[in-house]
Amino acid sequence: MGRDTAGGGPAGGGGPEAARPVSVAGKVMAILNAFAQGGVRLSLSEICRRSGLPLATGHRLVGELAEGGFLERVPDGTYRIGTRLWRIGSQAPAVMGLRELALPHMEDLYEATHDNVQLGVLRDGHALIVERLRGRRSVPVVTQVGGLLPLHTTGVGQVLLAYAPPEVQETVLAGELPRHAVRTITDPGELRRCVERVRRDGYALTRDEMTLGASSAGVPVRDAAGEVVAALSLVSGTRGTDLRRLLPPLTTAARALSRDVAAHWHGHSDMFSAGRDAGA
Repeated sequence: MGRDTAGGGPAGGGGPEAARPVSVAGKVMAILNAFAQGGVRLSLSEICRRSGLPLATGHRLVGELAEGGFLERVPDGTYRIGTRLWRIGSQAPAVMGLRELALPHMEDLYEATHDNVQLGVLRDGHALIVERLRGRRSVPVVTQVGGLLPLHTTGVGQVLLAYAPPEVQETVLAGELPRHAVRTITDPGELRRCVERVRRDGYALTRDEMTLGASSAGVPVRDAAGEVVAALSLVSGTRGTDLRRLLPPLTTAARALSRDVAAHWHGHSDMFSAGRDAGA
C-alpha cells in the first residue's frame, strides 16, 4: 500500500470496483486520477488498484509517465506527481488568476498572524487547495497545494460546503463522514446545523476536527455578483488558541481579496467543477 495520507478520495475515481479503462488515453487518465483521490505518494500496486488496471499494464504506463516527467519515482519506490505535470496544471487560467490575486493578501495575513494560510475552492465535493503559506513556526498541517480536503473537517471546507449548491450539500450530508480526528463531525444532523451556523455567522471555526492539535478559521471570498468562489482560512495550534482572535485579520484579508476578485477576476463560482471542465 502507498503512503496514502489522505484516505479515500472523491467519487468518480478509480478503485477495484471502477470500470477498467479501455483506450490508452483512458488508462493514462485513470493513473493520474489515482492521485486526485488523495495521497501524495502512492505505490504501483495502489495506483493500479485505484485506476482499475492490471499490474503489468500499470507498470508499463507508470514507467513511461515517470520517464516523461509527469510522475516521479522516489527512493522508497513510491510515485508522486512530477514537476512537468505540475507546471502544466498550474497554468489553468481559473486557478492561476485566483492565486495571483490572492498571494499578496495571503502574505500580509501570514505576516500579521504567523499561522498557516490556505486558499481553497470547491472541487468534486472536496476542498481543492490552490495555494498555501506555511512558516517554520506554524503548526504542522496535512495540506498540500493541489491536494483535496474533506468539506466536513476544516474551516476552508465548511465554508465551501455552507455556500455550495444545494445538491452538493445534500450529497455530502447523505454520504459517509469519515472521522479524521477526535472532534470530527460524523453525524449528518450536526453537520447540517454547522452549515447553517456558518451561513448565519459568515465564518467557520474548527478545533481538532482534521488533525489533532490543529484548529482553523475560514471565511468566504466573493466575486462581483456576491457569489462565493473560494474560502480563505488560517490554521493554528489548538493549545491556548482563541480562534476568534484570528477572525479580524482573516475577514479583512478576505474582503480585500474579494474586492480584487470583483474587479479583476473573470471566473465564476462553478468553473472549478469537473463537469464545467468537461464542457457540461
